[in-house]
Amino acid sequence: MKLDTSIIISTYNSPVWLEKVLYGYNNQTYQMFEVVIADDGSTSKTSEMLERLKEEVFYPIIHVWHEDDGFQKTKILNKAIQKCSTPYIIMSDGDCIPRKDFIEQHVKYRVEGSFLSAGYFKLPIKISESISKEDIYTERCFDINWLTKHGLKSFLKSAKLTSGVIKAAILNRLTPTTPSWNGHNASGWKSDILAVNGFDERMQYGGEDRELGERLVNNGLKPKQIRYSAVCLHLDHPRGYVTEEMIANNKSIREATNSNNSVWTDFGIKLINK
Repeated sequence: MKLDTSIIISTYNSPVWLEKVLYGYNNQTYQMFEVVIADDGSTSKTSEMLERLKEEVFYPIIHVWHEDDGFQKTKILNKAIQKCSTPYIIMSDGDCIPRKDFIEQHVKYRVEGSFLSAGYFKLPIKISESISKEDIYTERCFDINWLTKHGLKSFLKSAKLTSGVIKAAILNRLTPTTPSWNGHNASGWKSDILAVNGFDERMQYGGEDRELGERLVNNGLKPKQIRYSAVCLHLDHPRGYVTEEMIANNKSIREATNSNNSVWTDFGIKLINK
């Protein structure tokens, strides 16, 4: 079977969450894909889990890893992009379980000259911890009634889980949310990502994904919203790696990207002073 889609999943020392995510990809209706793990310096627990999962899942797993040097997601994502063997890339995170039609929806809506933007349904920590392999394979963890029985109290954005095909398509068009490149759920052509030199490696947490999307738009691509069609569950976790300095630095870079209508970054895949 010829592969035509690559899934890049970013992770860092979260093998329990990542394993649940990989079960979600083993449940996909569309199966012509590979998974590329962008590992920002995890310990051997992650690689050991991946070796075990390779024997269980139907799709190939490529593990891209570098030494732990703090939050360096943009650097490992650029390395992962280069390892993708197919022309189309879907990016998500190691804490986002995809619904069984997740890849199918991205493939359905992909067109030349565009990238796709979607979102997630966020779960509280207790439900995140309780979801089992069986819950994923049966898809009951995507059922709003099952989630309610297991402690879900907020129904905000539940339309992502309850909308059928027609309603989802309508909501995609009507949503006031501006489509952007989201690290947890976005996709585009590899050639388009390479044309802007990938992620800006000066950036750490806070808008680093959106900055890539802004340069894609500056290069003429049209973002398309599919937030109600391509659905994933976001497993809760702490974010101890975030600092005000990171946020301020990223904000400054994004402001320059937008004010200058920048397309290319000199700090991406092809580093000028590497």
